Amino acid sequence: MTTEISTSINIKEPRWDQGTFVGRAKHFFTVTDPRNVLLTNEQLENAHKVISDYRQGVVCPGLTEDELWRAKYIFDSAFHPDTGEKMILIGRMSAQVPMNMTITGCMMTFYKTTPAVVLWQWINQSFNAIVNYTNRSGDAPLSVNQLGTAYVSATTGAVATALGLNALTKHISPLVGRLVPFAAVAAANCINIPLMRQRELKHGIPITDENDNRLGESTNAAQQAISQVVVSRILMASPGMGIFGGLFRSVPLCVPCSLSVLPSAFGFSSMSVSRLEAELQEKIRASHPGVERVYFNKGL
Repeated sequence: MTTEISTSINIKEPRWDQGTFVGRAKHFFTVTDPRNVLLTNEQLENAHKVISDYRQGVVCPGLTEDELWRAKYIFDSAFHPDTGEKMILIGRMSAQVPMNMTITGCMMTFYKTTPAVVLWQWINQSFNAIVNYTNRSGDAPLSVNQLGTAYVSATTGAVATALGLNALTKHISPLVGRLVPFAAVAAANCINIPLMRQRELKHGIPITDENDNRLGESTNAAQQAISQVVVSRILMASPGMGIFGGLFRSVPLCVPCSLSVLPSAFGFSSMSVSRLEAELQEKIRASHPGVERVYFNKGL
């Protein structure tokens, strides 16, 4: 039974204990719930208001704890954690399963002809570019010129990689040939993600202490974040395209695969202060002498 709430609930943290597998699973499946793509702008704005008011110590009359947590997860699914802006619909966490299911299934099915490879790799990398931009870490905007250059470079490199791999497999067994889409996606992620997030590599991403106090921007943290995202995105594709893709060409298989690996692919990460740039280390030790680890949003 739901009850009235106070203003002492810490909605900066997940609702469930992240020290347990069940707690982590509940948290991530709630954030990535595909049904959130069907929410109206009115519902999103209402959740935004509930969370914004609650953070200011204002509780909407009649609001219950369950309703507060529901609003928090709607808010988290649609608004960028660093900029606060409403994210592009197909770039949101809740769109990952249906979008990846559709695109992955088509890449696994239509891989034998050059036009099909070009079309579906271009669609996939365009989608990835949107996801990479939407879920970038940090709050510094990209200029239209920077975004356009990154997009063209990323998609061109990815499609060229796919075509090259496809050409190499003309005379090998069909079973190995079915792994071409996965190999192309893995290689393309190594191109697409760093290019779409190149500003972070040049200027750094925001880092905070455990209490969410901003300590500065770090390029070392950006390098770790982007490396982790590249690896996690390849792991996301491996069950549906690598393991099962080599044996079956079944779109329905992409659904459980996407659901099983997506939760681990995004969120916050941390690193020791000693691994930051020397100048930033000195700054932090001078202003926050007790801080040993810093935290940052690695993106998706």
